[in-house]
Amino acid sequence: GRPRVTMPTVSLPAAPSPGVGTRRLRARRVVNTAIVAASSSSPTPDALADKKVVVLGGGIIGNSCAYFLSRRGVPCTVVERVEIAAAASGKSGGFLAGGWGDGSVTQPLHRESFRLHEQLAAELGLKTYRKIPTLSVAGGARMALDPPVSWLDGDVASARLMDDATAQVTPLELTTRLHEEAMKLPGSRTVFGEVVNVTTTESDSSGGGTRVAAVTVRDETTGTTASLDADVVVVAMGPWSTRASEWFPDVQVPMTGVKSVSLVYDASNAVADEPAALFCAEDRNGCHLEVYPRSTGEVYICGCGGSEYIDEERLMPGGDLERADAVTPDQKRVDAASRSFKGLSPGVGGAGPRVSQSCMRPCPPDALPYLGAVPGVDGAYLACGHNCWGILWAPVTGRIVSELVVDGKSSIDLEAFDPGRFMSAAQKRGKKIKGVNVGEQW
Repeated sequence: GRPRVTMPTVSLPAAPSPGVGTRRLRARRVVNTAIVAASSSSPTPDALADKKVVVLGGGIIGNSCAYFLSRRGVPCTVVERVEIAAAASGKSGGFLAGGWGDGSVTQPLHRESFRLHEQLAAELGLKTYRKIPTLSVAGGARMALDPPVSWLDGDVASARLMDDATAQVTPLELTTRLHEEAMKLPGSRTVFGEVVNVTTTESDSSGGGTRVAAVTVRDETTGTTASLDADVVVVAMGPWSTRASEWFPDVQVPMTGVKSVSLVYDASNAVADEPAALFCAEDRNGCHLEVYPRSTGEVYICGCGGSEYIDEERLMPGGDLERADAVTPDQKRVDAASRSFKGLSPGVGGAGPRVSQSCMRPCPPDALPYLGAVPGVDGAYLACGHNCWGILWAPVTGRIVSELVVDGKSSIDLEAFDPGRFMSAAQKRGKKIKGVNVGEQW
C-alpha cells in the first residue's frame, strides 16, 4: 500500500472487553448508605465533622465534589433526579486536553485537572483512561499518503497531527467510580428525587446575611416531599443549575443548554489498535465531526451540527426540557453525521451508529463556569456551567469545592468564575458586608 503519515508512538494499556464501565445506577427510592470506611487525606476539623453537606446533581461534577470531600473525611448526601450520569456525564466524549486553555483564565483548570485525571485513573482503577494523539482531518479527494490510522479508509483529503499530548476517558465509567468511592465513607448517601427548593435562614455570623438550612426534595414516584437538613449545599446540576436563581434571589445564574447530538459505533479491532481523536473540518452535511475512538474499540462522535440553544424557561420546572431524560436527538442531525462519518470511514461507519443520543452542555453567557461561594449565603456554593469542558474540569472542580468547604479557600484563583458576577448593577453598587448590600445602593 501507499506510505502512511506517521505519528508519535503513544503507549497504551490493554483494551478491556466491550461494555466496560457501562453499568448505571438507576433512579430508585432506596437511599444508599455507606458500608466501608474511607481514609481521610488530612484530619477534619471538629467543627466540620458533623456538618451536613448536600450535593445537588449526580453527574460528574457533583460526584467529583462528593469524592474529594470524602477524601477529606466529609460525608455527603448526593441528590439526583433521574440516575447517576443521566445527562452529559453519561453521554459526552471524554476528550481531555491539558494545554488548550493556555493563556486564558481557564489555564489552571485545564492544566491541573488534566494532571488529576491521570491520578484518578490510577486511584479508581479506570479501564477507559488512556493518552492518545489528536489529528486535524478534512474530507475530500483521497490524500496521496495514507492517513496515520488505517480505519480512515474513505475520502480523507488531509490528516495531520494536531496535539500529541491529549487523553480520553469514558465519562460514564469515571462518574460511576467517583460516586461508588464517595459512597463508601460512613454517613454518605444518595437520594433520588427532584430538588424543589433550598431554604435559608438568618446567618449566625456577625456580618448578617443568610445561610443554607435545608433542601426540599420531591419523590416523583409518591409525590411526597422531604426536607434534608443542610449546612452546606453545592449546586452541580449542569444546565438545570439555573434554578438556583430562585433559591438564592440575590444571585442570577443565567444558563443556556446547548443541545447536541452524539453517536456511538460498534467496536472494531482497528479502532482499538490505532487510536487517535479526530477534529474534522466542516463538511457539506453541516457537520464538524469530533471523533473519539474508545479503548473498547467503539467510536464516539459529536460535532454533528445543528445544536439547539435552550433558554432558562425550558429548563425550569414545567419546561419541556426540565429533566435529563426529556432530551432526545434530532434525527436529521443523526442522519447528517452518519453520512459524514461513513464518508471518512466506510469500514467503521458503513453500518451506521449503534446509539444515537443527545445531551446539553451548560453554558453561562461568558462561557466560564460558576465556581465558588454564593455571595451573601453562607454554606452555598455553585459548581456548574462548565460548557464543553465539564469532563476535563470535573476533578479540579471537586477538589476546589472540598477546599472551600474544609479550608475556607481555594488553591486556584476563582475570581473569573465568581457565582455573583451576573448580579444586577444595583446589587454590585454601594457598601457590602460579606456580599450583602448595606446602605444606599446608588
